[in-house]
Amino acid sequence: MPARVRSADGTTLAVHDTGGAGPVIVAVHGYPDDHTVWDGLTALLADDCRVVRYDVRGAGASDVPATRAGYRMPQLVDDLFAVLDHVGEPVHLLGHDWGSIQCWPALTDPRARGRITGFTSISGPSLEHAAVWLRGVRRNPRPRLRQLAHSYYTLLFQLPALPELAVRRGLIDRAVGPRSHADQANGVNLYRANMFAAMRSGRPGRIEVPVHVIAPTGDPFVTPPLATEAPRPFVADLRTDLLPGGHWVVKDDPRPVAALVRQGLPTGGKDASATDR
Repeated sequence: MPARVRSADGTTLAVHDTGGAGPVIVAVHGYPDDHTVWDGLTALLADDCRVVRYDVRGAGASDVPATRAGYRMPQLVDDLFAVLDHVGEPVHLLGHDWGSIQCWPALTDPRARGRITGFTSISGPSLEHAAVWLRGVRRNPRPRLRQLAHSYYTLLFQLPALPELAVRRGLIDRAVGPRSHADQANGVNLYRANMFAAMRSGRPGRIEVPVHVIAPTGDPFVTPPLATEAPRPFVADLRTDLLPGGHWVVKDDPRPVAALVRQGLPTGGKDASATDR
């Protein structure tokens, strides 16, 4: 049974902890998944790491916010720190998709000092970094216009009622595979509550902990140029790897992902044999 962890606004989160020894990894899933997207990767890492996963608010067995405001980035960051309080020791963050997106602002939060040792990001750029990168369209238009074409769905998700209709008719299942329709509908509020706010934000803060970006080369939603270039001006210690695979490589082919994740751990992890691609 998962532990129940209460966030700052009273939302309770379902937290799954392998309880193993070794470096602690806190894995945060994206849309429209729940913690089970990490099952294969957890099985590969749990023999020498403690892996903690949680259902983000609105997904899986965690509470569903009553309003769209409950999905705003400060609430998501509070959720992460509530989980870190539960863990009780320094952690390496691992995020995918929206799980990664919500980890980025935590890295510059004062509460992170001494508690987050590093971060591995997969298919989930910082929204603030992405906004700055996209503003450079005049300098280098091709990769930015290509990314905008791949991001068409983020605009569709802003529309009233249409995304929920697409969920009911199974259209999102066709794009991402079978997922909980409740999680699909709830998670649309992540886009509605945060996308435009990020575009209006100021210059991002400097990130001092080591960051490892893994960019699947066949990702139809987050292109490798966005994933690898956008964080560069804001991260003191950035490593990037291209990995053959699609957006859900963490689920579809977890073994090479596990090898790359281990390279970012404080001890280097065992089986750290993958090379940059």
